[in-house]
Amino acid sequence: MRHDGVTRVYHVRLPNGFDRAVPAPVVIALHGGGGTGRRFDRVTAGTLTAAADRKGVVLVFPEGVNRQWCDGRVEHLKTSRSYDDVGFIARIIDTVAQEYGIDSTRVYVTGISNGGFMAVRLAMDLPQKIAAVAPVAAQIPVVLQDRKPARPISVMIVNGTNDPIVPFNGGHVRLFRFGRSRGRVLSTAATVEWFRRLNACTPTPIRTRLEDKDPTDGATVEVETYGGGMEGTEVVLVKVIGGGHTWPGGWQYLPQRLVGGVCRDISASEMILDLFLRHARKRIPVAKPR
Repeated sequence: MRHDGVTRVYHVRLPNGFDRAVPAPVVIALHGGGGTGRRFDRVTAGTLTAAADRKGVVLVFPEGVNRQWCDGRVEHLKTSRSYDDVGFIARIIDTVAQEYGIDSTRVYVTGISNGGFMAVRLAMDLPQKIAAVAPVAAQIPVVLQDRKPARPISVMIVNGTNDPIVPFNGGHVRLFRFGRSRGRVLSTAATVEWFRRLNACTPTPIRTRLEDKDPTDGATVEVETYGGGMEGTEVVLVKVIGGGHTWPGGWQYLPQRLVGGVCRDISASEMILDLFLRHARKRIPVAKPR
C-alpha cells in the first residue's frame, strides 16, 4: 500500500474455514519497537494465531516504518520524520473490509510495547473504526493525556508490575534501565482511570485473583473489571504481579535480567480475544435531511 508517500506493508492471516460470505471479526496486531509484523506471533509463542483460528478471527500484522510506530512519543523515534501511522491503520481497516468482507463493527487492535502505545493512540484517534483495544506493556504517554476521543471504546490493559522498561507506576520509558528517556507515561492506575472516565464506567471494579497455575514463574494475576460504560463499553486491567515486559503465555524473547519474566498462569492471547469478541462498535445513525 502506498500511503503518505511511503510504500507500507501488512500481512493478513485468515482463520481455518474462512468464508468471505460470513463477515468475520478482525484483530490488528502491532509489533513492538525493533520487531516486525511478520514475526509478531513469535512473541506470543503462537498463542495468538492458535486462538484466532479457534475463534474465527482474521489477523492483520502491519509493518512499522523503521520497525517502529509513531505513537506520540517523539523521543523514541530513530528519525526526525513522523509517519502517518493512524492514517495507515485506517486505510488497512477499509481495505481489508472491502477485500475480505470483514465485520466493520468488530475491528480490534492489540500490540506490545511500542505497538501497545500505538494501540492506545488508535483508541484515542480512531474510535469510530475500532471497537476495543488491548495494549500489552504500555500505558498512556503523557503527551497524549489531553486527547479527547470522539467516542467511548472498550480497553484491556495487560501490564507487569516488574516491567523494567515501561514502569508500571509511570515515569520515563528507558531501554534496559539505561540510556535516554523514550518519553514519559502515566501510571497503569492513571491509565485505567483515564479510560474509565472516558467510558463513564462504574468507579468500583470487580476484582478477581486468578489461579496460580505455575508457581515457578514468579508471577500471579489479578483482574480488575470496570463495567457499565457508555455504548456497553468496559475497562479491564490484567495486573501481572511480578510480570515483566513480556506477553503472558508467550516467549521469553530476551533474558529475564533485561525484560523480566513471562507469566505462565494465563494466555494473554485468549483473554484479549475473549474481551474483544464481547464488544462491537455501535453504528451511529446518520440523520436524514429534511
